[in-house]
Amino acid sequence: MAWLAPWSAILPSLAALVVSGASAWACLLCFTSYEERLQICQIFAGLDSPDLGKCEEAFADAFKGLLDTEINYEERGQLHDAFTQMTHSLQEMAAAQGSFRVAFLHAAEKMQKIILQLKEGKIDCLLPPGLQEVTRRFRCRGCYSKVCDLPLDCPVQDLTVTRGRQAMFSCTVNFQLPKEEITYSWKFAGGLRTQDPTYFRDIPRAQGYLARIRPVQPTHRGTFSCVITHDQRPLARLYFFLNVTGPPPRAETELQVSFREVLRWVPQEAEMVEPWRPSLGELLARPEALTPGNQCLLVALVALASASVTVLVWMFFRWYCSGN
Repeated sequence: MAWLAPWSAILPSLAALVVSGASAWACLLCFTSYEERLQICQIFAGLDSPDLGKCEEAFADAFKGLLDTEINYEERGQLHDAFTQMTHSLQEMAAAQGSFRVAFLHAAEKMQKIILQLKEGKIDCLLPPGLQEVTRRFRCRGCYSKVCDLPLDCPVQDLTVTRGRQAMFSCTVNFQLPKEEITYSWKFAGGLRTQDPTYFRDIPRAQGYLARIRPVQPTHRGTFSCVITHDQRPLARLYFFLNVTGPPPRAETELQVSFREVLRWVPQEAEMVEPWRPSLGELLARPEALTPGNQCLLVALVALASASVTVLVWMFFRWYCSGN
């Protein structure tokens, strides 16, 4: 509460900020708050001192050299810690009644050396394209981060494989990927060499960075797509066009010919076949009919027929005589 400034002190400070422009503060604006900077000047110049505005102008001027500073995004925490330590050092110097102009220039020079050490580890963008998080940079001009301005889609890679052989696709990139939460999803566009996502369908069982097809068939001709994702955010899309060559196997050719003949076959009307019912004379006229066995069977049938007729005549005669 001791360092709360009255409006008479805050208004000149705000005016100085508008005059100098936010960009002039650069990294100082990104890693320190307005309250922290105002408190340092109040300690140096006093709460109601006319030199309060001059102090803030000197603060901004000392750090103009850091306007276009750019560092690796992963190192912004180290730079934040360095500015925090610088703020504490300036408060100690202000409490010792030192000169704010000398203190600000010394602090800016020290921060410049720290930033130069951080910038030595710059990671350049690599081809092929993709969202290369490892190359993300933090810019003090605007206090924002950016990555390489490259598309996600990599050029199509052509692969020609003979029918019946093995095809293998490796979903790898030249830049470093995050160590955790990396997933690979595969898609296929049959018969096309394309990068249009509307033609692709998911391949559910395909997982991992390596895909293998064995044996390769003509139905596998088309474009395979691999999407590398980190925490549900796509990092790169790779495309592989598979062209299948070579004649089909001989056995399969013969099977296809038979199948076409079946398709061309037209069913005809079925002919009615009547059973053969020969007469006794036709049977006896056949050379193989009068075998010794058949002759014995024929004599037995004739004798049985004669005996049956004799019995019937005798029974009729008795019936007739008994009636008279």
